[in-house]
Amino acid sequence: MLALTDLPTCPGLFYGSIARDGVLSRMRIPGGILNAQQCWTIADLADQYSTGCLQVTNRANLQIREVHSSIPPEVWNRLQELGIASRRVEVDPIRNIMASPTAGIDRQQLLDTRPLVKAWDDYLQTHPEFSELSPKFSIGLDGGESVSIQALRNDILLAAGRSAKSEIVFRLHLNSDTGILIQQSQCISVLVALASAYLEYTKNRPRIDGKKPRLRHLLADWGVESYLERVQQNLPFLLQFTSCPFPKNRQDSCSTKSEFPCGVGILPARSLDSSARAIEQSPHLGIHPQRQSDFSYMGIALPLGRLESKQLRNLANLAKNLASGTLRLTPWQNLLISDIPNSHLFEIKQQIADLGLHSSATRLDSCLVACAGSSGCASATTDTQSHALAMARDLAQKLTIDLPINIHFSGCQKSCAQHRPIDITLVGIQIERGHETIEGYDIYAGRKDLPFGRPIFPAVSAAEMPGAIELLLQVYQRFREPLESVGEFVDRRAIDQLQELLNTENRNLR
Repeated sequence: MLALTDLPTCPGLFYGSIARDGVLSRMRIPGGILNAQQCWTIADLADQYSTGCLQVTNRANLQIREVHSSIPPEVWNRLQELGIASRRVEVDPIRNIMASPTAGIDRQQLLDTRPLVKAWDDYLQTHPEFSELSPKFSIGLDGGESVSIQALRNDILLAAGRSAKSEIVFRLHLNSDTGILIQQSQCISVLVALASAYLEYTKNRPRIDGKKPRLRHLLADWGVESYLERVQQNLPFLLQFTSCPFPKNRQDSCSTKSEFPCGVGILPARSLDSSARAIEQSPHLGIHPQRQSDFSYMGIALPLGRLESKQLRNLANLAKNLASGTLRLTPWQNLLISDIPNSHLFEIKQQIADLGLHSSATRLDSCLVACAGSSGCASATTDTQSHALAMARDLAQKLTIDLPINIHFSGCQKSCAQHRPIDITLVGIQIERGHETIEGYDIYAGRKDLPFGRPIFPAVSAAEMPGAIELLLQVYQRFREPLESVGEFVDRRAIDQLQELLNTENRNLR
């Protein structure tokens, strides 16, 4: 590991980064899948070189917090042998390849993306020129699973769909659907061409705030059309579109008319908004049947992604003894045990409880998202992690919920942990009270207004915050429609009507 003064902003495994609670080392785990041996080794590593505190991230990485001593080269070699660490050190900082945690076992999937995840990671490992990509360059592969990643942020997303001829193909998304259709056999070539064109762009543009330009900067600068033209130049086959993406005044004169055959036809892509709603209203926590007969997977809640080394070790033992020995990390900061024979479900559920964990989607500690907060990040104004867990414990004594409620704590305006509005968002602020400055939050709800939703409670102190959330949830539960989410409940009301409901309920509680 480098000297502390040399550590990068974006942590990897070989080169961690400095957080307020110590050095943070992040393991890049393509697709988020670990076997039992890998889990045991990670648990031992956390015990020996840190306080044993692990955390699943929102890209299904696994990170070790509070690393207190340098890790010797022989340990890195062992991690590489086990497939935990990148074979090429330079590739390690690049963002994890995201895929559905139910790839290969989802009953709704159109195809299994795990071979593609491996193929793309293998390509990165064997082509050193791609180590120059921005550490934030991100790829997502969605196989049409019910546990979809389509609503999650990726620079490039390949999402499986079925064509009008019943052929399974991928659609290319660059923030939005480009209309490009890609055969499974073409995926790696297209990803290489996309990454190569982006890499050339970063080499010829100045750094932004000291960092390499992101793909969004390329799209804002070049536009999607010009970017795709450069991508086409690096491909041995023609890209196919569902319809021509170029302006009408160019269709008759530009060479793209012959380069990009249009009108191939595909069934409409699944809406990203509806995908997001599906995952939030039908979460992967709990027990779900697999596509393999007589087997199920269990989604286990990890509040804020936190996992003790002994819990990881025991979960790996459990998976090894009663399932296939596989744990799957999710971008929602929890994990799955897959391939459980249905005859073992009751025993596994009991042992999960013995570890102090649970699989319920309707407990508030299952529904939390939070950034590192002031304990781990210099930009944060509030201790988001502690406040989120304290709120969940407090409200668990006062409320029973029957639908998942998604609550996001952000220590500042950057919103690093969650990039779109969800049910309830709390943004950390500093509040002047008399002669002192205290931690507090602006509280938003709903999904209509970017970036956080609609403002509900401004400038609430951290001590008063659980009461404000309790009031909002009580009004929601009292006046909602059946199966209506908090976000939907808030969005279908005028803000003055919502405030009147809150004021009336508050008076009734006094």
